[in-house]
Amino acid sequence: MTSEDNGRAGSGSDDLLVVNQLVKHFPASRGVVLRRATGHVRAVDGISFTMRRGETLGLVGETGCGKSTTGRMLAGFLPATSGQVTFDGTDLEQARREDGNRLHREIQMIFQDPYSALNPRHTVGTIIGAPFRYQKITPPGGIRNRVSELLEQVGLSPEHYNRHPADFSGGQRQRICLARAIALSPKLIIADEPVSALDVSIQAQIINLLSDLRDQQGMAYLFIAHDLSVVRHISDRVAVMYLGKIVELADNEQLYSRPRHPYTRALLSAVPDPDPAVRKERLELTGEPPSPLDPPSGCRFRTRCWKAQEICQTEPPLAGEDSSHQVACHFPEVA
Repeated sequence: MTSEDNGRAGSGSDDLLVVNQLVKHFPASRGVVLRRATGHVRAVDGISFTMRRGETLGLVGETGCGKSTTGRMLAGFLPATSGQVTFDGTDLEQARREDGNRLHREIQMIFQDPYSALNPRHTVGTIIGAPFRYQKITPPGGIRNRVSELLEQVGLSPEHYNRHPADFSGGQRQRICLARAIALSPKLIIADEPVSALDVSIQAQIINLLSDLRDQQGMAYLFIAHDLSVVRHISDRVAVMYLGKIVELADNEQLYSRPRHPYTRALLSAVPDPDPAVRKERLELTGEPPSPLDPPSGCRFRTRCWKAQEICQTEPPLAGEDSSHQVACHFPEVA
């Protein structure tokens, strides 16, 4: 199955989100006054994947690989340059034009920094109740009762209703953000580095809370992160991005036990193992990632890859004999 086939696999009822050749290029300019265009930053350069209902897909990669840009496009904060996204059987852009409010109800986003994501002038009750007022929805029992229930769901007290964000720690603020995100029972939550700004001890609590809420409400997560050890604990499948491309897409267990792309192998080799008896060979990547203004031809990873040969100047498709494990590499590891 190729990446294009994967992007068209949305006819089944289990498919919630189908992304086909999604592209986002930002114009790059030079000069303070004239701002002459000098090229384009290829932040996301033709990615395809499918998400099933209730699934958690981890999207990982180095800083600048395009994973957050992908999340912001799917959430509606950025327009795509090209490509097609189907959500719940409907073209996403068409649905936003015809009924944007429905999309706001069904797709929510959690941001990396819980400190800047909350208005410091508003109370917790106002923040969590905002989606109901924006959508002109009155839940059974009223907004205040529903907000109190949401606070309890995320491990906070209903007594926090009239407090302000400044009264809470980072972990508690992220719980408030989560309560706001799940208020309207969305089908998809895009979580952009939701725990990277938190202490390690708090990270585990938030990850467990996300897992519990997914099991209770059946929502799907696109979990964006750079920490593979965090992604491992919550994801059903994992997509690895490098310089605007998905280079490997596999079930969680397969990716962590049998990574096939050299880049994925290098990332996993850098993850520390809690068992001091386990010794892993660290794969050091030479050089810096190329600029997205002028990415290498063919395989984006070839300039840092120890397996690179002449054929790597031709771009490899994201494919595999097993549809549950796809890799974009001319010389993948043997499964």
